[in-house]
Amino acid sequence: MAELPELLSAGLLLLLLFAGGWLSFKFRFPDVIVYLLMGIAVSGMLADSHLLHFAGEMGIVLLFFMLGIEFPINQLIGLAKRVYMAGLLDIVLCFGITVGIALAFQLGWFASLIVGGVVYATSSSLTAKMLESSKRMVYPETEFMLGLLIFEDLFSPVLVAVLTSLAVGGGITIGSISWTLFLVLLLIAGAVFIGVFLFRKLWFFVDRYVGEDFFMLLVLGVSLTYGGLALLLGLSEVLGAFLAGIMLAEVKRGDELHRIVIRFRNVLLPLFFVYFGTTIEFGNGVPMAPLMVVLLLWSIVSKILTGYFGGQLYGLSKRVSLRAGFSLTQRGEFSIIVAALALDSLKTFSSVFILLSAIIGVFLFQFAPKLAVKLVGKKVVA
Repeated sequence: MAELPELLSAGLLLLLLFAGGWLSFKFRFPDVIVYLLMGIAVSGMLADSHLLHFAGEMGIVLLFFMLGIEFPINQLIGLAKRVYMAGLLDIVLCFGITVGIALAFQLGWFASLIVGGVVYATSSSLTAKMLESSKRMVYPETEFMLGLLIFEDLFSPVLVAVLTSLAVGGGITIGSISWTLFLVLLLIAGAVFIGVFLFRKLWFFVDRYVGEDFFMLLVLGVSLTYGGLALLLGLSEVLGAFLAGIMLAEVKRGDELHRIVIRFRNVLLPLFFVYFGTTIEFGNGVPMAPLMVVLLLWSIVSKILTGYFGGQLYGLSKRVSLRAGFSLTQRGEFSIIVAALALDSLKTFSSVFILLSAIIGVFLFQFAPKLAVKLVGKKVVA
């Protein structure tokens, strides 16, 4: 059978993604899960596709770049002061203790760190979409939830950078971790310097040309260049892209930059999830089933505890805090990024965990208000 031209393959794949996106919208099912399942279904035809991999990588870069442009440096500092206690609790419970559980199941240090990264972060995209579709944006816990998600988005690129460096280096030593952290700090310092002393002073240039077609080349070029620089240093492109967004956020034209990038991201990001799906193999079934059960339970409990105690530290009531906790259990895009660093059975294990966590999380989100009332009662002021 003759190999299909790449142009025809790309067109058919985009039509398939359109059908998947429409189905997820129609039946209110997470589109991330649909795209993952599509990738698994077509893995025989698209496995090891360099074009699909590169397009998906650009999608992830633009996702984290868009997160960065929402937050100028001063705003990030203010946010950190408000949610840092809940964020630190989140890291300890959802990442630190998870690593300990994996070690207790006889996994190695690097594999345990991968598992901790997979379990750590709530899915920002799933949570934001469900908050909007369920009309819960006006609820008192929403600001806290979004702040915690942003804290995770700040910590996650650094974590990915460290894990990527350890994966390339092939071992965990004090020296390798110290060198990685030095490179991360160097990249962050470079972004802050460029943002403050270059882009902050270019507001007049941006005001004049932001509406022109060629301006998007500057925006995309900055995001890909700084993401590529991170790769050159042996770090993650996710961290570089996020920092590129922070740099450009200093021009204070976030809405315009968002409109420039959003359509490119919406086309390319699903391709990352499809590509990840093509790398999953179920030849030997689901590995480490006992660990899977323990981590699924702990992933739910840890987020509920984070929401309950972190919400009260933020100033919310017990019932509202518990409602937030039940609404944060779904894992998604960041977990997939970490899982992509795993190999063989660990990647399959992580993929199954993400699928199950996302599905369970969607149901817990929908029933969070009722569960909070049942457990705490109605007397507590919301």
